[in-house]
Amino acid sequence: MKKIIIIILSAFLVTSAFASISNERKISTEMKFEEPVIVQGEETRILMEGKEYIMQAGEPILPYENKVLVLPINAKIEKIDFTVSGKKEIKISSPVAIFEPIWSNGKYEEKIEKIYPENWISYNIGVGLNGESRAIFVSINAYPVRYLPEEKKIIYAEKIKIEVSYSLGKSIFTNDVYDLLIITHKNFVEELEPLVEHKESFGIKTKMVTTDEVYAHPSAMQGRDDAEKVKYFIKNAIEEWGIKYVMLVGGLSSPIKSETWLVPTRDSNLDDGSESNYTTDLYFADIYKYENGSLVFDDWDSNGNGIFAEWKGMRVDKRDFYPDVYVGRLACRSEKEVRDVVNKIINYEKNTYGKDWFKRVVLVGGDTFNDISGNNYYEGEIANQKVAEILSDFEAIKIWWSQGNVNQRNVLNALSQGCGFVHLSGHGSPEAWFVKDFVQNPHGKYIWALDVYHIPMIKNGEKLPVVIIGGCHNSMINTSLYKSTTDVIKTIIIKYILGKPYQTWYWLPSPECMGWWFVKEPSGGAIATFGCTGLGYGTIGDSDKDGIPDCIQYLLTWLELRFFEVYKNGDEILGRAWGNAIKDYINKFMSGKIGQTDAKTVEEWILLGDPTLKIGGYV
Repeated sequence: MKKIIIIILSAFLVTSAFASISNERKISTEMKFEEPVIVQGEETRILMEGKEYIMQAGEPILPYENKVLVLPINAKIEKIDFTVSGKKEIKISSPVAIFEPIWSNGKYEEKIEKIYPENWISYNIGVGLNGESRAIFVSINAYPVRYLPEEKKIIYAEKIKIEVSYSLGKSIFTNDVYDLLIITHKNFVEELEPLVEHKESFGIKTKMVTTDEVYAHPSAMQGRDDAEKVKYFIKNAIEEWGIKYVMLVGGLSSPIKSETWLVPTRDSNLDDGSESNYTTDLYFADIYKYENGSLVFDDWDSNGNGIFAEWKGMRVDKRDFYPDVYVGRLACRSEKEVRDVVNKIINYEKNTYGKDWFKRVVLVGGDTFNDISGNNYYEGEIANQKVAEILSDFEAIKIWWSQGNVNQRNVLNALSQGCGFVHLSGHGSPEAWFVKDFVQNPHGKYIWALDVYHIPMIKNGEKLPVVIIGGCHNSMINTSLYKSTTDVIKTIIIKYILGKPYQTWYWLPSPECMGWWFVKEPSGGAIATFGCTGLGYGTIGDSDKDGIPDCIQYLLTWLELRFFEVYKNGDEILGRAWGNAIKDYINKFMSGKIGQTDAKTVEEWILLGDPTLKIGGYV
């Protein structure tokens, strides 16, 4: 997989090399490009060896080069200049190929009429954590090839030079009182006290507050609703205490029927045409944005209409996306669930290190998408195999459609043996997970691999994995028995009896979603999960013709694989690995025109677990 070039700017190096006056810093970078290879047919492919490719839904597939500049958190960017040289034109006989991501309800297409991309470079300035340090990210895309569809030609450049000028001011982030902030309902305080003591014993300075305390705090008063009050409180905790981790402990008030949250959530109102909203805890992680040379509060409501994270037609809220704290949620609905999960975390961190079972990874996958592009890829298995390559020192246990061993018994048996990680790459719903077979059934046969009622049958005791669930809606934490049962009954009556269309994400009645059931299960299950609160995006084929299946290069699977790479590279704190994977996704894919698919991918990928968890336990 191609690497993003990272340039880290330290005050000393930049001052000595580029300063022309006492507080002026400059840095420049130059990118050179070979003449593109043009492959023409019914559609035109523009190829450049060693480059990335634009993969925005409905837009031309063209090469680009990405560079990320990491500036000090107190930097003020004065200007970003660029020059282009060696421009040449090439006529083409057919339209440039368009990228088409896949999700459950079809494809997205958008007609391109003007020059694309609009400029030779694009950039995004964001604010967030870079490991344990706060930083400003300047992620720049340089586009050596631009497409003029009406003139049936491309223009390419041999060289693009970029210069960034900035100055340094005073940082507001100087305090270091606490590391972890726990926000919970007042009913859970007693059950969480052993966890606070445990965290403190391992050097994690921890502060626990109730939602009542949050709502009454002066910093939260300007919040328009409970979720925004929590976000303002987190901002104050960063500046007053220096916290970098936030654990939200509380889900819906009942698994039966409830719309009341013990700790609030925020719905993103990104409407992709298939669903209009979904839960996102990234809202509580993305506290700041860079605006007019300053860091300001990012309320995710840039148009001020009270609809948060809006994206419908031309109404799009601009947001930063970068995590400023590492957030995980324990979506507990009762004191018992809190006690069970607290005991699991404490036992895991104390007793896992050095155990043989941890060095196993269970991989389950099949043929996720129909190969209409002509590439006969088994996307789920390819993703699994990439995980096995990343975790090369782990024993890989493969349950694959191609091996004929995907069934509920084999999945349960593999999980019951204990393992450090599980990667499920396929399709999902709030209460179930499947692989698919498009080889023997062109319409796609679902192969039921696991559902929430199987989780209590997993006999792994304290041999608990981190589970990455690739699919749709498996971490939809607003699931309840009433909501799911009602939807299943409506589906039976409207769709199957009356023969009319009805959209639902539920296959079974369930009081809680799979992602959380794994974690809350007292007899085993998982120590933490990652999954989607909405529709998960994937893609097929090899659109950029680089010989690597697109399914592992873009969208949700890229993010999942990046998490494993971050862990393998030494990041063993769960929330930090999540945050760094999100940051890397934003830097890589969201520096130009931000697409709905990318925005939704980072918003919906939720961590259900302790963000300070030491993966593999403490020595």
